[in-house]
Amino acid sequence: MAGAGRVAAVHPIERLRYLARSSGADPRVMVRETAAALRGLGIDPAGLVVACRRIVERHPTSGPLWWLCAHMLTAADPYATARRLADEIDADLTPDVLIDSLPADATVCVVGWPDLAGEAILRRGDIRVLAIDADDLGSSFVRRLERADVEAEVVEPGGAAAAVLAADVLLVEALAASTGEMVAVRGSRAAASVAYCSEVPVWAVVGVGRCLPEAGFLSLVQRIADVRVPWQAEADVLPLALFSHVATSCGVVGLDSSTLVPECPLAPELLQSSVL
Repeated sequence: MAGAGRVAAVHPIERLRYLARSSGADPRVMVRETAAALRGLGIDPAGLVVACRRIVERHPTSGPLWWLCAHMLTAADPYATARRLADEIDADLTPDVLIDSLPADATVCVVGWPDLAGEAILRRGDIRVLAIDADDLGSSFVRRLERADVEAEVVEPGGAAAAVLAADVLLVEALAASTGEMVAVRGSRAAASVAYCSEVPVWAVVGVGRCLPEAGFLSLVQRIADVRVPWQAEADVLPLALFSHVATSCGVVGLDSSTLVPECPLAPELLQSSVL
């Protein structure tokens, strides 16, 4: 994330190349930087389609980038829309909702390094964290928490079930979602399944820009799922039926069929692959 600010002075094409190579950045930063780079290019509609296709292909697990590109491709003024969406995702109130809703002095289990939930935990200060070390992100998250004097412990994947059982609540942050499923970091489905079977509260954290139209979500899932070796997929796909609650910018509510709605129109152009 620290490197994202250094791309501001370079040409927009180089900025997009830099962003295409980036990994692990906060989705809010990626949306803001991508929106600025696309505005800087000022390309024609055909060029914008190609650029947006390449963005979602380079970041197949990012619901917010799909959300940004879908809005831009269906807007009368895509560049004004990009500016507005960057402001919207920066103003995401989901961390504030979690700050207000998590029980005092709770033990919270997370998988990896969740951006929105992590911000809430850092700002609260009284939460004890058990971070399951998915793709080495949990250990990095714990080091960040410890620097802020937040009590935290990294949990190896083999201890995930025990960590869930020791927690007051499991938080699983969506990389992308539909009305019935979500994509999250690897290890999330196993943790949520343990919580569901053991009646541990499990909250789906779905920030701004994460909920996509069904066809868009399925397109995203197809890009990350390797049907030959499914255990090597880039992320987990979870049914929302595993969750007891959903936390969004509007609050924490019990899960039902109307809890999540798509936040962007369907852009058919994004369902096709670009010619690289």
